[in-house]
Amino acid sequence: MKLSKIYKDVRLRSEQICATLVTEDYVVQPVIDVSPPKWHLGHTTWFFETFILQAFVPHYALFNPDYAYVFNSYYESLGARVVRTDRGNLSRPTVDEVYQYRKHVDRAMEALLEQSGSDELQRLTTLGINHEQQHQELLATDIKYILGHNPLFPAYHEVLNSTAVNPPSDKMILIEPGIYEIGYDGDGFCYDNELGKHTVYLPAYKIAQGLVTNGEYLEFINDEGYNRHEYWHSDGLDWIRKNKILAPLYWHFIQGQWYNYTATGIQLLDPQAPVTHVSYYEAFAFASWKGRRLPTEFEWEAACRLFKWGSRWEWTGSAYLAYPGYKKPEGAIGEYNGKFMVNQMVLRGASVVTPPGHSRMSYRNFFHPHLRWQYTGIRLAGP
Repeated sequence: MKLSKIYKDVRLRSEQICATLVTEDYVVQPVIDVSPPKWHLGHTTWFFETFILQAFVPHYALFNPDYAYVFNSYYESLGARVVRTDRGNLSRPTVDEVYQYRKHVDRAMEALLEQSGSDELQRLTTLGINHEQQHQELLATDIKYILGHNPLFPAYHEVLNSTAVNPPSDKMILIEPGIYEIGYDGDGFCYDNELGKHTVYLPAYKIAQGLVTNGEYLEFINDEGYNRHEYWHSDGLDWIRKNKILAPLYWHFIQGQWYNYTATGIQLLDPQAPVTHVSYYEAFAFASWKGRRLPTEFEWEAACRLFKWGSRWEWTGSAYLAYPGYKKPEGAIGEYNGKFMVNQMVLRGASVVTPPGHSRMSYRNFFHPHLRWQYTGIRLAGP
């Protein structure tokens, strides 16, 4: 498929995710980790304008010179920007103006892609497309957080990928000891944090065929799992006590029954569905309660051909660190991954809102251990 067609399809998908939002929904920022939908639409557009159009189109006319300050995310080398916590205070630019901005940039990008095919343009456009796909997942989960914390629990349109049936999580696969190759191996696109293909030795281990379900996690809750300190990291215990955490995000105990919030509103909890929206702290505590553990990211990658994955991002027991020989790219692009390799845990797989073609065995997602607004789940390892 031509790169220009891929570009158009990806840009359209971002707007489809927002199809049922009203103007007021676009501006809300309930917590620091959730950005307003309007900001995502503008930031991904700014990325193409800044890294591609200004570099490849002579005398390119910026849509609005002030937008660099508004829509820059964390690129220190590109100048000042709005503080992340203030993104929800941006009543201007308006939603209409952001969509006009997208059209302005799309026209210029499509014209450029039709007339130029340099390797560097192809590389940066592909990066920009993958960057927007990352934000599509954030956009989907941020919308859920915004509406899921509205007391009316409104329904919304959710762009989902098809997922496989979840096998029972108590069925374990034995992985023989040996030397395994880790990291991206191919000619297509990958992020720099997947590079540095290397071998690791893994002793024999077992890994679950399926993900932990809501029903299994409910057993942990009913066994006072959130009140039993022996299952928790010290930081995790402090976190649940300070924030009064008693269940996964979006779970609600109403008149003696558990419900959870979904795109169709508040629904009775499905005990067979994979548990989701749990933090690393909760995943670790549940695994400890079961007498098991979380797999390392290397164990996950070595075994992932043997089980179905893709409905939930799966917490691993691995800290987010560089692979051997990792080299941070030059310039602002070098700020994309490398500077975040501290105090975060690796997740593997994909989720129901991961864009098609944006998941692979070597993909390394990463979040701070207390975060759970993404579609995060649990796969167990151990005996």
